[in-house]
Amino acid sequence: MNLLALDTSSIACSVALGSEDRVYERHEERAREHTRLLMPMIREVLEESGRDLAALDAIVLGNGPGSFIGMRIAASVAQGLAHGSRLSIVPVSSLAAIAAQEFAATPAREVIVAQDAHMSEVYLGGYVRGEQGLPAPMFDERLHGYMPIAELDRESSVGRVAAGSGWQRYPEFTSVNEQHFERFSDVLYPRARFLLDMGAAELRRGHSIDPEDLVPAYLRHKVAEKSAPDGS
Repeated sequence: MNLLALDTSSIACSVALGSEDRVYERHEERAREHTRLLMPMIREVLEESGRDLAALDAIVLGNGPGSFIGMRIAASVAQGLAHGSRLSIVPVSSLAAIAAQEFAATPAREVIVAQDAHMSEVYLGGYVRGEQGLPAPMFDERLHGYMPIAELDRESSVGRVAAGSGWQRYPEFTSVNEQHFERFSDVLYPRARFLLDMGAAELRRGHSIDPEDLVPAYLRHKVAEKSAPDGS
């Protein structure tokens, strides 16, 4: 399966192309650079792989939640490429991509991901290790403030890992939840290569959409008014 994956929902601008058990990747963590970086990265992985857009089976999009402007950049590019090449889009959670990276590298049982949502909130997602080591949701992704995570109150912390930049950004949030974790991960932002397996699994299930049907997972209805214009 040939898949192109994109994610610009955080300060990371990340692109990966999976083809014949090989992954071609570009990943840079630079705020306010997504517009400049994304298309050259896509061209580079296509050239390196020897593939063109016509050879792809679909485009996998890290669909947030995350930065409003950052998400719009990848969504617009994915829609344009998909329209021009008659491809479908497979939307995948950007929070789940962080969990997927942790599951790939460690024996973690559960990963709780928190990304900075600004306004003293985080985008929160919880995942268990599912089939083929891919993340399976524990609860619906949501906005969350400086409060305990109710789903963790009665569970053992063994094998539970906290990941994502939100834990560093909001120490108050960390302090009221840290007893529920075995450790805190250094995986902070989504990496496109970890969207590929999730996207392939969704595509096999028939969970792809036409480009015009894409709805980014903003979570906050008024995010356009108050999110930082820096792709972070």
